[in-house]
Amino acid sequence: MQKLSRTLLFLAAGLGIAILVCIAIWLLGLFFVGIPMAGDAIGEPAPDIDPLQETLISIYLAGNLGALRTPVGDAAQEMEFVVEEGESARDVVGKLKQHGFIQNDLLFLLYLRYRGLDRGIEAGIYNLPGGLTIPELAEVLQSARASSSAVTIPEGWRREQIGESLSSLSNLSPDEFINLTSQPIPGFSFSSEIPPDATLEGFLFPDTYQISPDDITLDLVLLMMANFDNQISPDERLAFSNQGLSLFQAVTLASIVEREAVVPDERPIIASVFLNRLSSGMNLDADPTVQYALGNQESWWKAPLFFEDLEIDSPYNTYRYPGLPPGPIANPGLDSMLAVAHPATTPYLYFRAACDGSGEHLFAETFEGHLQNACE
Repeated sequence: MQKLSRTLLFLAAGLGIAILVCIAIWLLGLFFVGIPMAGDAIGEPAPDIDPLQETLISIYLAGNLGALRTPVGDAAQEMEFVVEEGESARDVVGKLKQHGFIQNDLLFLLYLRYRGLDRGIEAGIYNLPGGLTIPELAEVLQSARASSSAVTIPEGWRREQIGESLSSLSNLSPDEFINLTSQPIPGFSFSSEIPPDATLEGFLFPDTYQISPDDITLDLVLLMMANFDNQISPDERLAFSNQGLSLFQAVTLASIVEREAVVPDERPIIASVFLNRLSSGMNLDADPTVQYALGNQESWWKAPLFFEDLEIDSPYNTYRYPGLPPGPIANPGLDSMLAVAHPATTPYLYFRAACDGSGEHLFAETFEGHLQNACE
């Protein structure tokens, strides 16, 4: 019995050694045959990778060659993916798996380590298309999309001010902005309503725009005009017509309202004053139109105005010339446009700033009442 036990132990040991030899031969076969056959799917190892680690990982990658060559994710979908500053490769791979973009996180992580790409993942925003293989996805993650820049255009700015604000953006040119906005641009529903000798003043819709590094100055101009087209609905354009105004005239009046109004709720009342003046044949006597005529790089909106300023011989001086000025004096926001489309119903013909510094105005029906509203 004891002899039989020794025989069985000997056979078991021999079988174990045979199995180990077979495994060794299989691994060597993978290493010497499978790795070269893997070719581009594995790529060159990182120069500083530990030799033992290189051998073990390369054997694993060669054994998963099919998975390396199989696209991951849904080919029909694109995913915006953010890599935060300080995130490790393991963190990034974990997030990709959590979002369902990859299935085999270990394979992806070991591929990154083998190629040395785990240290090159860049923080930032990525638009990841579906249908990438693991090697392709690893390469994409080495270069994040440059972050877009937010350009905010306040209500009531004239186009020169907008141009100046672009000087901090290397891909946008202030001078080019002025040149591009010096004449109408075709292709929009309102393009034909801008006189051929007019600028785009008034139609550069104030808003916050996201500008990518690839965008050029023309892109911003077109975005602003498209925004105007979207914001000013056919109903509002019909409302302008009901006020006896063309779209160009409505934008001109709205630009004056924008520069006059400080308190938002007063916009429809101020619009009513100017419409009442137009219908009665009175001059608009609007300070902002004189400021526009006097504007220069030192002061685009001179304040305060003096009596001699009101004598400037300019078609924009509504103290000297009746009716609306030749065109908008600034770029009005939506609220000022709506105030012109739907003005308050008032008998007022005059208004002046209240004396308490609140920004509110005092309104009057007669010139005598207007004088009584003067500060003492």
